Amino acid sequence: QVQLVESGGGLVQPGGSLRLSCEASGSIFSIAAMGWYRQAPGKQRDLVATITSDGITNYADSVKGRFIISTNNAMNTVYLRMNSLKFEDTAVYYCNARVKVTITSRLYDYWGQGTQVTVSS
Repeated sequence: QVQLVESGGGLVQPGGSLRLSCEASGSIFSIAAMGWYRQAPGKQRDLVATITSDGITNYADSVKGRFIISTNNAMNTVYLRMNSLKFEDTAVYYCNARVKVTITSRLYDYWGQGTQVTVSS
């Protein structure tokens, strides 16, 4: 069983910054990638940023140059530094981890509980 616990969401003014954190724990052999997705009201869950165990990052076009994804050395914690926040960044942000629970298992996707980010004046 794998758990992802998120923190760092909240209310921020336009142009402000916020850092999200997510720590993975449980029965984990390795983590191939971690990332952040977001879901605004009435919309589907969309990719924000991902980072692989090799350090390869991928960002949605809408956040390039503003957001930075990173992990700790053990790659069991992922961060999302969000700068220059805009109204359209308002969403529930979900942490994701692609996890190998044993040496022979396939990869499974696990999700955090979601943390609300609201950008408002």
